[in-house]
Amino acid sequence: MLNLLGAVALLLWGMRMVRTGVTRAYGGGLRRVLERHLGNRFTAFAAGLGVTAVLQSSTATCLMTASFAGRGLVSAAPALAIMLGADVGTTLVAQVFSFDVSWISPILIAVGVVVFYATSGKRSRNLGRIILGLGLMLLALGLIVGGSAPIRESETVGMILSALTGEPVLAVLAAALLTWLAHSSLATILLIVSLASTGIASLSLAFALVLGANLGGAMPAILATLRAPPEGRRVAVGNAVFKLAGVVLLLPFLGEIALWLPKIESEPVRQIVNFHTAFNVGLAVLFIGLTGIIGRLMERLFPEVIAETDDSTPRYLDTSMISEPTVALASAARETLRMGDTLERMLGDVIEVFRSGDKSRISDIALMDDTVDDLHEAIKLYLTEISREPLDESESRRCADIMSFTTNLEHVGDIIDKNLLELASKKLKYDLQFSEEGLAEISVLHGRVEENLQLAMNVFVSGDRDLARKLLSEKVHFRDLERQAGEHHPERLRNGLRESIESSSLHLDILRDLKRINSHLTSVAYPILEQAGELRASRLRKRKRSSA
Repeated sequence: MLNLLGAVALLLWGMRMVRTGVTRAYGGGLRRVLERHLGNRFTAFAAGLGVTAVLQSSTATCLMTASFAGRGLVSAAPALAIMLGADVGTTLVAQVFSFDVSWISPILIAVGVVVFYATSGKRSRNLGRIILGLGLMLLALGLIVGGSAPIRESETVGMILSALTGEPVLAVLAAALLTWLAHSSLATILLIVSLASTGIASLSLAFALVLGANLGGAMPAILATLRAPPEGRRVAVGNAVFKLAGVVLLLPFLGEIALWLPKIESEPVRQIVNFHTAFNVGLAVLFIGLTGIIGRLMERLFPEVIAETDDSTPRYLDTSMISEPTVALASAARETLRMGDTLERMLGDVIEVFRSGDKSRISDIALMDDTVDDLHEAIKLYLTEISREPLDESESRRCADIMSFTTNLEHVGDIIDKNLLELASKKLKYDLQFSEEGLAEISVLHGRVEENLQLAMNVFVSGDRDLARKLLSEKVHFRDLERQAGEHHPERLRNGLRESIESSSLHLDILRDLKRINSHLTSVAYPILEQAGELRASRLRKRKRSSA
C-alpha cells in the first residue's frame, strides 16, 4: 500500500509539473486561444478540447473560463461548450498514457533534467519541467502496476472490491471522493487503468469507477469558484450538471456496455479508456445543442448580483491566474495602483480640512482609509498565494517589492487617518488658525508629497532607475524644505504672532507627519537603485584612527 500511495503521489506531482510548466511557458497563449474562439459553441468546444489536451487539467480550463465569464467576456452557452471540449480533451491524454510507452520514461526524465539545468531562459526551463513531468508520470504508472501486484493476494482488498462490484452507486461515490481529494480526474482514470491491467478490478467495477472519476472531476472547480462572481460559478456548476446527467443515464446500462465494448478492442485497459472517451464524447454530442438551455438555467440559479460599487473590493486579483506568476504579479501591481489612487484622494481631502474646515470630509477620509486597509489585506493574501508557486529570481523580487510598497502605502493611509485627521479635528474643535506664512509652508510641503506620490507610483510601475534617482533626490529636497519650515516657525513665535503661538504644536506635528509620509513613498526607489549598485552601504563616515 505504501508503494502504491507513493506511486500515486509521484503521478500527481508529475502532472503538476507538466501543468505548471505549460501555464508558465504558454499560459498567456492558451488564454488567448480561448478568448479568440468564444464566438460560437463549436469553436469554443474545439478551443476547450485543445487547451485541456495541453494543460492536462479540465479544472484549470474551467477556472480560466470562469474568469472570462466573471469579467463578462463570455456568456454561459459558449463557456459551457468550452467545458464539454475540456472534458473530451482530458480523455485524449488518458488515451495516450494507456499505451505501453513506459520505455520512454527514463529518456524523458534525463532530457528534462538536462534541458532544465543547461538552459537559462524562462521558457526553455519550463519546457524542461514539462518533459521531466511527463517522464515522472510514465514512471509512476509503471510503479503503480508493480506496486499493485501484491494487493491481488490480499483477501481484504478482494472483499472490498467484490462489495463495490455489487454496489455500482457506492463505487461511483467512492471514485468521486478519491478524485476530489486528488483534484485530478486524469490521475484517477490512470490509476483505475493500472489496477485493471493487473486484474485487481473487474471491468464492470472499473466502468463504475470511471463514471465516479468523471463526476468527482467537476468538484474542484465548483469549490474553487465559490467566491467567484455568479457568472463564474455558472460554468463550474453547469459542467457538473453535464457529468451528473451522464452518470445517471449510463449507470443502469453498465452491464450492456461491458458486452458491447469488447467488439471494438478486447484488451481490458483499452476498454476502460475507450469507455472514458465515449462517455465524454457522448456528453458533448448530447449537450452541445443544449448549452443555451442549460446556460439559461444556470443564469436563473445564479442570477447576476447588481451591487453598489464598493471601492474596497479588489477588481484585478484574479485567483485563476495564481499558477501564472507573471500575470498574477501584474494583477497585484494593478490593484496596488488603486491603493495609490485612494491615497491621492485622502491627501487632497485632508489639506482641504485644514484650509477650509470642511467637517464633512473627515468621515469620507476615514472610510477611504478602510478601503486602503482592505485592499492591502487582499493584495497581501494574494501575494502569499503567489509565493507558494515556484518563482524564479525576478518574480520573487517583484513579489517582495509589491508587498513592501503596499505595506508602505498602508502606513501612509494610517498616518493620514490616525494622525493628520486627528490634528484636523483638533484644529476644528478648538477653532485654531494658522498664520498666513505657516499655512503656506504646510501647503508647499503637502504639494510636494502629492507630487512624490505620483512619482513613486511611476517608479513602482516602471522600475526606471532615472525616476528612482529623481525620487530620492526629491526626498533630500523635501527634507531641506521641512527643515526651513521648522526654522521659520520659531521666528514667528519670537515675533509674538498670535496664530503661530496658538497652533504651534499643531503646525510642527503636521510637518513631522508629512515628512513621515514622504519617507514611506520614497522607499520604493531603494530596491531599484540597490539592485543597480547605486546605493552606498552606509552614510556614516569612517572614524580616523587616533595615533598612539
